[in-house]
Amino acid sequence: MANNGKYWVGFDLGGTKMLATVFDTKFKPVASERKKTKGNEGVEAGLKRIVQTVERALEKAGITREQLGGIGAGCPGPLDLDAGVILHTPNLGWENVPLRATLEKAFGCPAVIANDVDAGTYGEYRFGAAQGARCVLGVFPGTGIGGACIYEGRILRGKKGSCMEIGHFPVHPFGPVSGPGRHGTLESMTSRLAISAQAAQAVYRGQAPALKQLAGTKLEDMKSGALARAIREGDVVVEEIIRHAARILGTTVAGVVNLLAPDVLVLGGGLVEAMPDLFVKEVKKTIDRQAMKAYADAVNVVAAKLGDDAGVLGAAALAEDGVVSKK
Repeated sequence: MANNGKYWVGFDLGGTKMLATVFDTKFKPVASERKKTKGNEGVEAGLKRIVQTVERALEKAGITREQLGGIGAGCPGPLDLDAGVILHTPNLGWENVPLRATLEKAFGCPAVIANDVDAGTYGEYRFGAAQGARCVLGVFPGTGIGGACIYEGRILRGKKGSCMEIGHFPVHPFGPVSGPGRHGTLESMTSRLAISAQAAQAVYRGQAPALKQLAGTKLEDMKSGALARAIREGDVVVEEIIRHAARILGTTVAGVVNLLAPDVLVLGGGLVEAMPDLFVKEVKKTIDRQAMKAYADAVNVVAAKLGDDAGVLGAAALAEDGVVSKK
């Protein structure tokens, strides 16, 4: 395979979009291409669009396949990291997707895949809010809730797959049902979907007039930005719903802090991007109350800095790590 190491590609496969970015050897972005995902397309069509997205990014950057050092791809859902296969994508309905082999065949360079939250947290560790940390815990509340841990520069993982699925932690035995059908998980109680469902009820009861104007009672319109704007415009009930969710999140994270003693906790995802101060303050206050004092005092709770770039940066850096380690 070609391995000139001049450029690296980071790819992020999200639930609603796919993003490919070309980076130079110093990980400065050269060009990007973004496409929407299509929930009704099959694996073959999806893989074709992934390849086309990377191809278009390379065209924009004005570079050839021969100049690529490697490609890293961040993907949702359970993965077989050794085989380079996406086992299942919850939002797209794909099964057993041979992504690594497809990328290596299409571009003639090494490729790696990683969990998308692992890649995003690794991006923050290498280039963002957690640089220089010994142990980084990443928690990303959004449509779901993802978690990751970087320990002494390496992603904490299982035998074949990623780990740190904090969104599936049991919180309340009689709580709402999650997507996989489990009661009272962290995700079912504190994700944006869970928050939006409570906010929609507040709108229906006449308690959130600003949000009514912005989104009505439609969950699909209650994006993180709309919720944040409703708070700025005086919807006190919406603010309390979100603060309560942040406190539940903080209580669960406090248990993880006791287990891992991280020096940095990075909070990211759409909800945090829209309301960073609210989430950082509520989660930190809850950790201070619930975690062991020595561990609570040691952890620095910060908002992610890189936004959408975290995933592609982390994935590209993981591709470089994989190539360098084999030399």
